[in-house]
Amino acid sequence: MARDEGSYDYIIIGAGSAGCVLAYRLGEDPGTRILVLEAGGDDRAVMVQMPSALTIPMNTKRFNWGMETEPEPGLDGRRVNLPRGKGLGGSSSINGMCWVRGNPMDYELWEALGADGWRWSNVLPYFRRLESVREGGPLRGTDGPIKVTRGPERNPLYHAFVESGIQAGYAASPNMNQRQHEGFGPMEMNVGNGKRCSAAVGYLRPAMARGNVRVVTGALVEKIVTEGKRATGVRFRVNGALCDAKAGREVILSAGSIMSPVILKRSGIGPAEELSLHGIEVVHHAGQVGENLMDHMELYIQQECTQPISLFPNVSLLGKAKIGAEWLLTGRGLGATNHFETGGHIRSRAGIVYPDIQYHFLPLAISYDGKTLASGHGYQVHVGTKRSKSRGWVRLRDANPESLPRVRFNYMSHADDWLEFRACIRHTREIFAQAALAPYRGREMAPGDDLVSDADLDAFLKAKLESAYHPCGTCRMGTDDASVTRPDGRVRGMEGLRVIDASVMPQATAGDLNAPTLVMAERMSDLIRGRHLPEALGAPIMAAKNWASRQRCAEITRDYAEDRPRLREALLANAKGICPVVEVA
Repeated sequence: MARDEGSYDYIIIGAGSAGCVLAYRLGEDPGTRILVLEAGGDDRAVMVQMPSALTIPMNTKRFNWGMETEPEPGLDGRRVNLPRGKGLGGSSSINGMCWVRGNPMDYELWEALGADGWRWSNVLPYFRRLESVREGGPLRGTDGPIKVTRGPERNPLYHAFVESGIQAGYAASPNMNQRQHEGFGPMEMNVGNGKRCSAAVGYLRPAMARGNVRVVTGALVEKIVTEGKRATGVRFRVNGALCDAKAGREVILSAGSIMSPVILKRSGIGPAEELSLHGIEVVHHAGQVGENLMDHMELYIQQECTQPISLFPNVSLLGKAKIGAEWLLTGRGLGATNHFETGGHIRSRAGIVYPDIQYHFLPLAISYDGKTLASGHGYQVHVGTKRSKSRGWVRLRDANPESLPRVRFNYMSHADDWLEFRACIRHTREIFAQAALAPYRGREMAPGDDLVSDADLDAFLKAKLESAYHPCGTCRMGTDDASVTRPDGRVRGMEGLRVIDASVMPQATAGDLNAPTLVMAERMSDLIRGRHLPEALGAPIMAAKNWASRQRCAEITRDYAEDRPRLREALLANAKGICPVVEVA
């Protein structure tokens, strides 16, 4: 017999980025009772709070589900590491803390793909609501739950990289989260007072302090309980004990792009053939649950640094000890940054409307997981494409709730992926060859100066491409019958059930996904309550005037906000692989 855990207005499955926001916003009504179920544990640990220690929780079993992909055919059968947050804050407690809203055209594309209401002018007010930016502008928020800061950029390599991008003919971007996303400039991070500002810190703990939000950790959800086509509660286990909780209004699934479709399928909502294969009773056939899986991939392009100014000495045991001691005593120093303090967004080729390549610059040559370190001073970029046309899937391994799912992204299965990643390497080499980096530039450590031909570069890509840990799209929202969810998160064919997390994104955004996931949950929390912040007036949508004919432009001068129909036509053409397209007037 299952233990009765009571009745609530809302049951939220997952205390990750979206779930924390929903608990906070829906709990603003003191008469609303909310239960949050989280499979992981508490997030309070020095390794989570300290920004510089980001590779530790990312690779620690306590905070990470420990997933990897199925063999990827496009990468010669190689399995790819896939960290997913487990614990309060979810992936916002283990990610790189890079704060990138994305390009306003991302949200125009969402709406063009069927996510009605998600245009930039509707999304911008929610970014303002969630942000707390010290030096905000007219497009920024100053008193929201998530603290956003810039790194100090004390290392000269940060400035040299940005200047090299400008010397190569690209635009300067004073702030990629303000008017102009395209170009090179400083990056922001969700860090406040020297500590990671995760969704658990910014949203969940204040929500719990009100007294009407109950959080249960170590709660492994077996299934969503349904009566006919209505979700009425959740069955879960805590320390082996079977528990039931009822939801008077809604069950909200916020378990992330991998686990949300898994829980739907275990609950009988998904492709009937797959469910029957695992002996699961079909409650509602939804063939696209778990399909349409997208991700950002990236590679490291590494250069030897001829001057001893990189972060290399700081990764020794003594160096780490010094960083940790300063941070513990003062909350400042190298421990208070994620080290991704400058970056850039460019277009891979003419005919692309807005950036499809992103750069994170690091004054050190090391892998993202911290496991592979160069033997001396160096610097690198993490560079990758943002709108891959490859699509994968998430499928059940079996019906056991403790089994991790099968995940295959089908990386590099579209011809444009190869074109765009070769462009990543060649554009980067040109940027690294500019005068601003000349005082520091040594040999190319990766890929290596001898790799020049398409065949050589493709072999390197197959061996070295990695996930940027941004899965999305497996419960896509839209207005067509094939979409899993409606634009307000409601699951098609069901009542009392929503999915609200990155799985509903119809397209990955041009940047890191945490900020867009938070803003999605912010807006959907209002849609649940039948309200909406006023649309932003004069919200700019900036692009290069001559994007149709040139790959790069030193000035981003055109605001396309008043020409939405033709802009969306161009965006959809790009999404279908049509390039170049006719320029918007």
